[in-house]
Amino acid sequence: MKPLLSYILLLLAMAYILNQVRKPTKWIGRFFVWMMNMSHSRLTAWGLRHVIIEKRFTILDVGCGGGGTIERLAALAPDGMIYGVDYARGSIAASRAKNARLIKAGRVEIEQASVSHLPFPDGKFDLVTAVETQYYWPNLVTDMQEVLRVLKPGGALIIIAESYKGGRHDWLQRPVMKLLKSAHLSVAEHRDLFSTAGYKDIQIFEEREKGWICGIGSK
Repeated sequence: MKPLLSYILLLLAMAYILNQVRKPTKWIGRFFVWMMNMSHSRLTAWGLRHVIIEKRFTILDVGCGGGGTIERLAALAPDGMIYGVDYARGSIAASRAKNARLIKAGRVEIEQASVSHLPFPDGKFDLVTAVETQYYWPNLVTDMQEVLRVLKPGGALIIIAESYKGGRHDWLQRPVMKLLKSAHLSVAEHRDLFSTAGYKDIQIFEEREKGWICGIGSK
């Protein structure tokens, strides 16, 4: 009986931790947010090198997590405006804390919202970024179309990730993504996703040595 009880408790603990990875709310979730800021820094820098970011750009970071990408975007667009959204309260709190100075200066706004219902008018953004977050979107095609709605004509969406089907670490990542009930797409499936959602000028980049992928599509 004791081994069975231990197994059940382990499964419950794993389920709780995985839920906090997807949607941080408690202290353990905020720890994962902090870890994500640290681990995603080099990945984000690599991905953003594939797009042009002008000084006056208006940019949205979807799934802003701990706010590290927002801070980087604000430095790249010093005369622009950066917005961040995330559906998790813990992520919003962490992101606001990290970017408190920029928020006070009126250069950054961060609010709780879902990618499925972005609280912005049509054609507002020059660029939308999504770093390590599209896995968890409720409906990839319609959510990509919602992002397309808020992009300016000629604006772009960039998706940056370190987990994809066929990547260097796929053997390890695939079972984890299955447990998280998350999308796990190949290079071809990423391209098809952008195309199906209505994007043009689609580009997919891989950093095979590190197992990174970057997808870009324009309006």
